[in-house]
Amino acid sequence: MKHLPLLMCTTFCGLYSMQTEAADKKGERPNILWLTFEDTSAYEFGCYGNKGVHTPNADSLASRGVQFMNAWSVAPQSSAARSSLITGCYSSTYGMDIHPVPYDTPADIFFPQRLREAGYYCTNNSKTHYNSTTDNKSCWDECNNQASYNSPKRQKDQPFFAVFNTVTSHMGRIRTFHTDGRRDYTQEGIYPALLSLPSYVPDLPEVRSDYAGHLEAVQDVDTWLGFFLKDLKEKGLDENTIIFFFSDHGGCIPRGKGYLYESGLRVPLIAYFPPKWQHLANNAAGKEYSLVNFTDLGPTVLSLSGIKPPKHMQGKALYGKFASKEKREMQFALAANQLHHFMPVRAVTDRHFKYIRSYIPYRQFALRNYYQWGMPSNKAWDKLVLGGHNTNPDWKLTFEAHPAEMLFDLEKDPDELHDLSATPEYAETLCKMRQALSDHIRATGDLGFFLPNSRTGHILYEKVRKEKYPLNELYALVETAGMAAATSLPMLEKAITSPLPEMRFWGVVGYAKLAKENQIKTCPQALLALLQDDNPYIASEAAYTVAYLDKAQEGIARLVTPVQEKDRKIGYSSLECLSLDPEMRDYIRPFLPELRKAAETLPRLENEDAGLMARGILVNLGEMDIKDLHGSEAYKKGLKLNYGRRPMVPLPN
Repeated sequence: MKHLPLLMCTTFCGLYSMQTEAADKKGERPNILWLTFEDTSAYEFGCYGNKGVHTPNADSLASRGVQFMNAWSVAPQSSAARSSLITGCYSSTYGMDIHPVPYDTPADIFFPQRLREAGYYCTNNSKTHYNSTTDNKSCWDECNNQASYNSPKRQKDQPFFAVFNTVTSHMGRIRTFHTDGRRDYTQEGIYPALLSLPSYVPDLPEVRSDYAGHLEAVQDVDTWLGFFLKDLKEKGLDENTIIFFFSDHGGCIPRGKGYLYESGLRVPLIAYFPPKWQHLANNAAGKEYSLVNFTDLGPTVLSLSGIKPPKHMQGKALYGKFASKEKREMQFALAANQLHHFMPVRAVTDRHFKYIRSYIPYRQFALRNYYQWGMPSNKAWDKLVLGGHNTNPDWKLTFEAHPAEMLFDLEKDPDELHDLSATPEYAETLCKMRQALSDHIRATGDLGFFLPNSRTGHILYEKVRKEKYPLNELYALVETAGMAAATSLPMLEKAITSPLPEMRFWGVVGYAKLAKENQIKTCPQALLALLQDDNPYIASEAAYTVAYLDKAQEGIARLVTPVQEKDRKIGYSSLECLSLDPEMRDYIRPFLPELRKAAETLPRLENEDAGLMARGILVNLGEMDIKDLHGSEAYKKGLKLNYGRRPMVPLPN
């Protein structure tokens, strides 16, 4: 506005002030529209610097609104991220962090209900996917594939909060098992050979093809955004509607979705305020570099609506009547699992440095999520690394055991490849970040260290409070286990005989860390006894541990043959972890007949099946080619997907 003539500026400012004053006097409230999409990192939009994609609608919205440059999803997988969005809290606070499993949660924690009580008409079209057994639709006036702010049920001039989620950019679009029959992306203005790939992925044809296919999806998301901008204008709603446009977490190419790197967490987030409501954002515009995450969006919507966010919300209102005056100094995120692999990880950043804490560090990050491994790029990446043809150490990092702590300088190393945790000059920064995360876990009452099967049959959030569960003792054990030393043995010895299953499990994790690093050589009887523990998570972790303590046959036998068939995938998770260690593969080979039987008799396409996990272990052992992981029937399914194209829905209706 500084380039306008003074008279024009004065006139505009006067009209703007009168418009704002009139809205306030009438008691008007803004409409709020969330346009959400899936599996897309910030760097995949033109306005965030990508030169290989064309996103004019998003670029225009960013130029007229607020473009957040350091927005994090709370989690790199959809259900844990959405659980944080709908509650305004870290999903681990309520034990809602395991993807995609619903658990019992406290009543009245979904924030749209508060908007409804205040007179807003709330619609969702139509994805919920909150990790709660509470009816996910209960907080909405309408929640189906016809739900819209255009609903005839919305009263005249009734303000609305509307959510639309498109799956056009979901990983399923490029989860095609192979690249045969794919469209010519150059017809969309996307040139696979010219794309700039992140340095942490190998430059392979499959990687370029998947990336190009996903960028085509990003362009479709941009077109989808345009449908809503047009509809709002045609319906006369554009001057009264605040828009939030964002992805649920990071993108699809390897080491994105599912990982706590920036590629899995940093999302595109644009907020647009029409002139009438810009005062609610203190006239903010342009690029915003402050730290924000998904816990902030619920409180922000309430604040913009004139509703004070409840005290239990952990996020901060960014704008509106109850906007927080404090800038966030630290940003936090969480991950609980890769499909059947329970492996809690946490992250924190101050924007300059990034700290990733893995509490079971011997569990490789690239333990397979068999849905994601349907992408040709993941298969090609896997074959390059495990087939012994890789010459770049950066490309195999996620397939290897890693330190419990990793520290990255995001300004110098945005791809997070150079771990500084063992560098003396960064010791003070490391300590600062470690303490910040430790404090955060306690302040938020993080329940993410409870085993998946300890969360059923009760509301865990209420149970730990009613029974005065020793959370601080658990947190101390968890933090010790992943960094265990010989001096930790008295704590670990006590833990593995605890009546509390979490204590036993994390005690075993400490022993496993010591055993794998050859810091202990003999197997305590109490640890060996846990092979018969009633809890399959404890028994499997104990079996993994004793395999490194001259009890390989006993341990691997327990993993291959579960006590109950329903627990097979838990054992296979530990076995997959073992099979990625070249030194352990010969100990597994005597069990090849059992693994081949499971691989041959169970279906191939279902990502929930133990049969896929058995085949994955055979791939690790060099007994099967990764291209055969999903079987011959996957080829036809992939052709159909490669020929097709996901629709740009839902529409405003």
